[in-house]
Amino acid sequence: MNHSQESNTSLINDDLAPISQSNRKWGTWNYAALWISMSLCIPTYMLASSLIEGGMNWWQSILTIFIGNSIVLIPMILNGHAGAKYGIPFPVFVRASFGTKGANIPAMLRAIVACGWFGIQTWIGGASLYNLIRAWNPSLAEIDNSSLFPQALPMICFLLFWSLNMFIVHKGVESIKKLLVFKAFFLPVAAFALLIWAIWAAKGLGPILDQPSKFETNADFFAFFFPALTGMVGFWATLSLNIPDFTRYATSQKAQVNGQIIGLPPAMTFFAFVGVIVTSSTAIIYGHTEWDIVKLAGKFDSKIMVSIAMIGIIISTLATNIAANIVSPANDFANLAPQKINFRIGGYITGVVGILIMPWKLIADPNGYIFTWLIAYSSLLGPVGGIMIVDYFFIRHKNLIAEDLYRHNGAYRYNNGYNIKAIVALLLGIIPNVPGFLLQIKLISAEAFPTWISHLYNYAWFVGFAVSGLLYYFMMRNKK
Repeated sequence: MNHSQESNTSLINDDLAPISQSNRKWGTWNYAALWISMSLCIPTYMLASSLIEGGMNWWQSILTIFIGNSIVLIPMILNGHAGAKYGIPFPVFVRASFGTKGANIPAMLRAIVACGWFGIQTWIGGASLYNLIRAWNPSLAEIDNSSLFPQALPMICFLLFWSLNMFIVHKGVESIKKLLVFKAFFLPVAAFALLIWAIWAAKGLGPILDQPSKFETNADFFAFFFPALTGMVGFWATLSLNIPDFTRYATSQKAQVNGQIIGLPPAMTFFAFVGVIVTSSTAIIYGHTEWDIVKLAGKFDSKIMVSIAMIGIIISTLATNIAANIVSPANDFANLAPQKINFRIGGYITGVVGILIMPWKLIADPNGYIFTWLIAYSSLLGPVGGIMIVDYFFIRHKNLIAEDLYRHNGAYRYNNGYNIKAIVALLLGIIPNVPGFLLQIKLISAEAFPTWISHLYNYAWFVGFAVSGLLYYFMMRNKK
């Protein structure tokens, strides 16, 4: 790079520099293993069980999850292409479409979502800690999510688990590797054990699979199906943007494509199947569906069983949380000001935002989880995905000048470092989903907008992806 060092310091450091071909060593099975590991987490289980709680039967839930993950696989593979070809991470790749400074906008959108996921996982860990205490002291009440804040002791457990996460950030992420190995063995075994228990306690698979759908008409079913499908796509909408962070290590395009196809839909569908079967069985065992795995584990008769389950959930949640929900936003925050924000400070910022987002309210019920959390953030990330894919495949035809992604005055210079066309396309892709979101959080009444406008929110990721992608193409198509 022959431009002055001054113009480059804010755009490059060791983490952001391209990976040389000799250092790209991830093959097909590395990507398959990555997806199997990321799919086996408590939110995946809750994702599936929330569909049962919402009214679907077992095969409708499994099919919804399989279709959603097959759809999100497409932007996953497409955005992964640039990472594998040029060895660049997400914040650098997005400079081509948003500009060297404008790239911070999509990076921040994604970071805030990761902070939310950090909060949700931390709440799951804290609730598990509380239920571990409750197993040995049954007089303690169940966690109350209906108020603005839960009771004092669950809140203390949440903050204790949060502190443990922050301690690991302080010590460095290397300290989590052994826990990830534990999780890789524990969660599949625990999932299988839970499946066996559900089948045994419900007296066979037959009664579980006979649980009917709660939807009386096709119209009722589709009114739930389409938002649920958007939620399934939204679940991995973050990774569909920053997948170059992983594919930059690929030995070839074939490795990242095949690895993701082998790993993502099957792993998600299998673990979802466990969630669906277990949640369906709870209707038979307890007379009502229990979609929250932490509450379910707390219902076991044996104190030892509850303790083992809770300790397992705590350790695997800690491992997932650090690997999936701190590393990426910490780097995104560091990308704002590499000279001032290092990985550790970025991790602390993630932790604070994770509390402010009040995760106990987000997962208090399945409607909040799917309709408020998953769909709302998919409406922000869908437009970014549309712009990135259109820019790379249709405007630049897969050709980037890698060196210029690290220069303020190279081929990707825009006014003051911001591509206004990308920002306009992003905003116009978000706007159609705003009325539905405001209706969902009850800030406006149903009469405020025509029904079809507020219903666009049910397809938020798809609407944003299409609107922003098309607008960006028409604004940029003359750029050579």
